[in-house]
Amino acid sequence: MTTTPAPQHSHQPFAQPAPAAPAGPPTWRANEQVMGMPISLALRGREAGTEAGHQAWREAVHELRWADQVFSTWKADSWISRLDRREVTLAECPAEVADVLDLGERARVSTGGRFDVQRFGRLDPTGVVKGWAVERAVRPLLELADTDLCLSAGGDMVCRVRDPQRPGWRIGIEDPADPSRVKVVLTLRDGALATSGLSRRGAHLVDPRTGAVPASLGSVTVVAESLTWADIDATAGFVADAAAPAWLTERARRGVVIWRDGTVEPYGC
Repeated sequence: MTTTPAPQHSHQPFAQPAPAAPAGPPTWRANEQVMGMPISLALRGREAGTEAGHQAWREAVHELRWADQVFSTWKADSWISRLDRREVTLAECPAEVADVLDLGERARVSTGGRFDVQRFGRLDPTGVVKGWAVERAVRPLLELADTDLCLSAGGDMVCRVRDPQRPGWRIGIEDPADPSRVKVVLTLRDGALATSGLSRRGAHLVDPRTGAVPASLGSVTVVAESLTWADIDATAGFVADAAAPAWLTERARRGVVIWRDGTVEPYGC
């Protein structure tokens, strides 16, 4: 696949760095390592730091650990690993396995094959599971009254702001050429955000149809209502390579693409 030069743009990203906000309620933060990635939570409002907030966090982590035990492709005894080795049938697995695989098939069809849970001849629903699991894990946190939240899993996140007077969450998108730097800041109040790229894990994203590694892009960030579909579309958008902004806009997504040369391009404004 040949590299397409990144276009030059003079317009501004759809979300600018938020202005300094007035002092608000304190933020309570927590962190865990689950599913091989950092999981972090920020709570702001009535239940930040309370026992109710702590309990909701414990329930969220428990849900993610359960998902890891069922779906991890690194654990030999996980249901998905055993299914891949044909040691068990789909009917013998927890019902959620069939749900995830059905979701993966719908994603394959809707993305024109840019997304697929079959990788190099092996069953790997990882691209579905992370967003799907976080959306399940966030449920007890969403039940906290008058409490804003930002639940992040490896940089993909679900955000809510309950009080219209409180500022949105400011999300830094890292520079693919230097992950220690923030390239652009987006503001999110109510929704989900996912980013796909190669800077953290190398050439792990390939076009399932051709095996080619995208050559034009540094990263693709998608903002959507559902983290499951934001994650799927960020992956498929990255695989779309130079066509990513147009393809994602056609799917009624919005977000930002960072080209390999560092150019920042918003789409779906």
